[in-house]
Order: sequence, then structure tokens, then C-alpha cells
Amino acid sequence: MLSIPPPTRALIASVITTAFVILPVTNSQTAQKKSTLHLKPSRSVVRAQHGMVASSQPLASQVGLGVLKRGGNAVDAAIAMAAMLNVTEPMMTGIGGDAFAIIYWSKTKELKGLNASGRAPRSLTRDYFAKKNLKSIPNGGMEAVTVPGAFDGWVALVDKYGTMKMADLLAPAIAYAENGFPVMEKTSEDWQAEVRKLQRTPAATANYLVEGRAPRAGEIFRQPNLARTLRTLANGGRDAFYKGEIARAIVDYCKDGI
Repeated sequence: MLSIPPPTRALIASVITTAFVILPVTNSQTAQKKSTLHLKPSRSVVRAQHGMVASSQPLASQVGLGVLKRGGNAVDAAIAMAAMLNVTEPMMTGIGGDAFAIIYWSKTKELKGLNASGRAPRSLTRDYFAKKNLKSIPNGGMEAVTVPGAFDGWVALVDKYGTMKMADLLAPAIAYAENGFPVMEKTSEDWQAEVRKLQRTPAATANYLVEGRAPRAGEIFRQPNLARTLRTLANGGRDAFYKGEIARAIVDYCKDGI
């Protein structure tokens, strides 16, 4: 599932395209022939009879497809995949970030949108920024953090449109966070680009680096703390994130970082 075919045909197509751009046109007849040249895409359109999922990570897509095979609907699959991406692509937004969704509900033929972006923390007022001589919200650091809205959005979607329990949807992500997953090449490259930022804090170093470095491509990476967090959410639901131990830990950590 994780092997990616080498983009040989795409590379050849790119070379051919470049060659036709730089070759001189000798006459109008040649130019006319070249204008009618059409390069076909190197990949076929994917079609399915019963359902389809898509993500940036093969394991996440595999999890989403598994949900559909077990009788779940598109919303169930999307939430399971989002949780899985939280594990396999930690450099992207996860349960500590925001979530957005557009849903077509075939039963009522309605199109619905979800904005699960978090509010600014109560203590980060205009007066706070004025006292620190900040004219805008910083691009990084604790002062740029909003209340995480992603998990609230997941719960809202599952409650209204889902057919499976949140615990079942989070189960694959918990298993891979606990037992580990093979890091993809692109993911490893993105990870490596952020090593210096991760090294600035002991918590990031402990959770996201291996002996002070980014995980290498193909290396099995485990996240026991994330597995523990997801299991807490699977058992406790929304309140476990926004009112319980997790919420207190987030608030305390943010206060210490300001």
C-alpha cells in the first residue's frame, strides 16, 4: 500500500513538453502541427461502483475505505481519515487545530457547511496586545494559538450525519499511534524542514523527534502520548477535550509559553 510508482511517464512528458517549448519554429506548417499535439495524462481516472475516498496518505485512505466497507457513510470515513492523518502527518493541522467541511446530504438534497475554527483565548484581548506593543497577532508562538475547534467539529459531524461511534472511528488512528507507522518520503522531508522549530521546546522534541532528529523515510514512528489522548477522547467524547484533563494541560502549557 505504501509503495509509490516512480513518476517515469510524468517525467518523460515533462521533458517532451520542455523540448517543444525551446525548439525554434521553422514555418507556419510546423507550428500548426505542434499546436495540435496533445499529451495524455499518465494516470487513469479512478472510478468506483459503491464508494470512494481520497487523502494525501495511503494509510489514511485505507482506513477510510475500511470504514465504508464496514457500512459507514462518507462522514464516518472522513472523520476516521482525519484522525489517521493526525497520526501520519503530524506537521499538518490535527485535533489541536481547526476543521472545515462541506457536506451534501442526499436524503434532503441539501448542501451544508461547517466552520469549526476556534475562537481566540479569552485572555488575549486588545489591551493585552497593546501593552506588549504588538500591532498584529504574531505568526507563531502561543499568542497565535486559538481554541482548537477540530474535535468539536468532528463530534458535531458524527452526531448529526454519522452512523458509527466516535470510538470506532478513532480506533485505527489509536492503533497506529501506539504501534507506529512507516514514515513516507515527503513527510520525512517536511519534518526535517521543521527540526529547528521542534528543538526549541522539550515537549516538541520528546514527542516529534527521534534522538533530536526527524524520522527518516521508512522509519517506524510511534506516538504513545497521542494514542493516549485519542483513547481519552474515544471514551470521554467532547467534554474530555474541552473540560477535562486535556483542556487543563493545554491551558497550562500555553500560559507557561507566554
